[in-house]
This record gives sequence, structure tokens and C-alpha cells, in this order.
Amino acid sequence: MSILDALADHAHERAWSAKKSVSPEQMRTEAQALPRGDFPFEKTLRSPGVSFICECKKASPSKGLIAPEFPYLDIAREYEAAGADAVSVLTEPKWFLGRDEYLEQIAAAVKIPCLRKDFVVDEYMIDQAKTLGAAAVLLICAILDEPHLRDYIARCDELGLSALVEAHDEAEIETALRAGARIIGVNNRNLKDFSVDTGNSGRLRSLVPDGVLFVAESGVSTAADVAALREAGVDAVLIGEALMRAPDKRAKLAELRGTA
Repeated sequence: MSILDALADHAHERAWSAKKSVSPEQMRTEAQALPRGDFPFEKTLRSPGVSFICECKKASPSKGLIAPEFPYLDIAREYEAAGADAVSVLTEPKWFLGRDEYLEQIAAAVKIPCLRKDFVVDEYMIDQAKTLGAAAVLLICAILDEPHLRDYIARCDELGLSALVEAHDEAEIETALRAGARIIGVNNRNLKDFSVDTGNSGRLRSLVPDGVLFVAESGVSTAADVAALREAGVDAVLIGEALMRAPDKRAKLAELRGTA
């Protein structure tokens, strides 16, 4: 079993456990009672130039513990002050040491849109993301078939949430497009073996038509990386470890932008 399979299995267990505390019907009612979002995540990614999605991440399966001290609210506010376009918040608890409370509190503390970075395997988790204050959720082609992707994108649309649909190869991009993805993220890290190929986004960019946003994820750590992706025509980059390890996140983001 790959780590991605293990993450998906654990996500199923978490959703099942959460439903015992708050029923799917109640969670759906709570999500629908909130004002419908106006897709701020998509709107910010459509701004001119490369948008920066900056990640709050305590740990990862490939790198282990990244931030022993994790003042997540300070980190999110620092990202916002540094000019980040959006914040990605890990809520997966076992391998990434994330918590739902991190997202809920960060979304309340910053004005820029927040992405719930997790392994969505149940519509319940989309309704849950809405109640936590997320503006977007991650949907991963490698763990969701096309009918589920289509249904989950439709549920996001009902709530005014954006869906960042993650693909790793040509076949998954085709699946994402058929399912109606408006934002496709290409992960440069293979979650089955953790290998990183920062050229993956550049190679796959041409497969995504104009009008569909393209996000490069993982392995982006230098201004040269960002410049190459900008040249390839990406709309946004999602950066986690490089920023989380930087003692001065404002300076690191300026460096990545090429404005330092």
C-alpha cells in the first residue's frame, strides 16, 4: 500500500468517525445555512501574474516534522502581510499533524482565501470545509474516480467553494477536465514514492486549455523555479516546505517573487 492509499483509507476512517458526532444531514444543513461563497480563491488566482498560495504545514510524510514550533496564526498573518494571495492549511492529522481548528482559526484571522489541504474522500468533508471557513478544497484524481470528482465539484459549486483538482500525469489531467475542473494543480511530488520532478508542471501545462487555471504544487523552492514556471505559463504556485523552513517568511516570499 502506498502512502497515498494509506492517507485515503485514514480519511475514510476520519469521515466515518466525524459522522458519529455530527450527522451528514446536520453537517449539510450547517454548510448550506452559511452564505454562499463567491469563489474568492479562483478570483485571486485569475489576477495578473503568478499567484502565491502559501502553506501552513507542521509535518509531511516525506520530510517528517518540519516545524516543531508551529505558531500557525502568526505564520498565516505573516504570509498575508508579505503579499500571499491565499493560504493552504493542512488539516490531515496523522501524517501532516494538521487539525481542523488550524483552518477554522486561520480563516477567521486573515482576509485572503484559505484552501483546506486534505484528502477528500467523502462529500461530508466538503460540507465540513465550508463550516470551517475554507474558500477552496483539494480533490485528488489519484484517489477519486471521475464520477466522484464530478459530484464533488458540483457540491463545491453549490456552496460557492473552489475545487483545486490535483493531477500527476496526462491521464489524470484528462480526467480532471472531463469532470469539469476549473482549477487544475499538478503535483511535482509523486505521492506514491515521494520523488520530486519540478519539470512535471512545465511538461503538463500545455494539456490544460486557456480558461482553466493551472497551479504548480510541490518542489518549488527558489526564484529560478518560479521564473521557469512563470515562463511555462502557470497561474499560481503552491509553496509549503521552502516557506515553512524560512526563518523570515516575508523575505523568502520576496525572494521567490524575484523582488528581494
